[in-house]
Amino acid sequence: MKTLITGTAGFIGFHLAKRLIEMGNEVIGLDCINDYYDVNLKYSRLDQTGINRDKIEYGKIIQSSKFNNYKFIKLKLEDRESILELFQKEKFDKVCNLAAQAGVRYSIENPYTYIDSNIVGFINILEGCRQNEIKHLVYASSSSVYGLNETMPFSTYHNVDHPISLYAASKKSNELMAHTYSYLYGLPTTGLRFFTVYGPWGRPDMALFLFTKAILEGKPIDIYNNGNMQRDFTYVSDIVEGIVRVIDSSPRPNSLWTGKLPDPSSSIAPYKIYNIGNSNPVKLMDFIKAIENSLGTLAIKNFLPIQAGDVPSTWADVEDLEKNFNYKPQTLISVGIKNFINWYKQYYV
Repeated sequence: MKTLITGTAGFIGFHLAKRLIEMGNEVIGLDCINDYYDVNLKYSRLDQTGINRDKIEYGKIIQSSKFNNYKFIKLKLEDRESILELFQKEKFDKVCNLAAQAGVRYSIENPYTYIDSNIVGFINILEGCRQNEIKHLVYASSSSVYGLNETMPFSTYHNVDHPISLYAASKKSNELMAHTYSYLYGLPTTGLRFFTVYGPWGRPDMALFLFTKAILEGKPIDIYNNGNMQRDFTYVSDIVEGIVRVIDSSPRPNSLWTGKLPDPSSSIAPYKIYNIGNSNPVKLMDFIKAIENSLGTLAIKNFLPIQAGDVPSTWADVEDLEKNFNYKPQTLISVGIKNFINWYKQYYV
């Protein structure tokens, strides 16, 4: 099977590409390598998979120097002509779309970036899949789609019509767009709602990265909502394991689905939504304590009100993932934080 993974210079995309390559799959990675955060970190991820930054040219496929079964191309998702040309040329069997403009707070100040990448870009992926008979499209959604929902744990059977950031709205839109293509064209699509992913090679705008950096530099850390937050932190290798299991199993129409009592997570079309989370929410102050313990240093704490677009709590119900794939993320937060800090010190210190 030949798989396209978008976002392979990004955090989760890098880890997934590395996993599939090492499993022997033929993979083509795609990324636009934008400057939302440090591009050197993105190039360093690419280096790990044998992609030489000096050979990268926009629109040109290059071969990995480490893996015969891996190639990479620099492209923007919103570049419709180039995306469709890539699909027509490479004849992928499966697609995993992880590329997107990330960040809840960034979307408040830069809305058009999210429309270009997450909406326009996603329709180009859908069209590429439709026109080239892709066997399965797996795409990243987000726990942020639950928005104002306060029923815990968050279930894929819950209503998600009240997002509170444009990033969340763009991810909800992806789910709606995918369903339309599943229904109209029979394209099998699976959306994965990720819950606060962390781990080695993580994004510099995420809490673990920000806290670790500040504590090591002796600077204060900003703690929003006065610390009254909890997150279902999920280790990146657990996310990747979930994706690997899902991508090899295309969804089938749900024969029990009815429009009178519609199940939001499935359809009469080949469409499915899953949560991937640790299903074990951690209080923010406990999370910080685990970082302090791993570093052997106390943080200087700066307590602040909650930020626009943030939700106080997340908690994943992964019942369907367990039932259909006999899988549930389970990496302990203490283990995951230690692994991240070991990587951080090796990479930066």
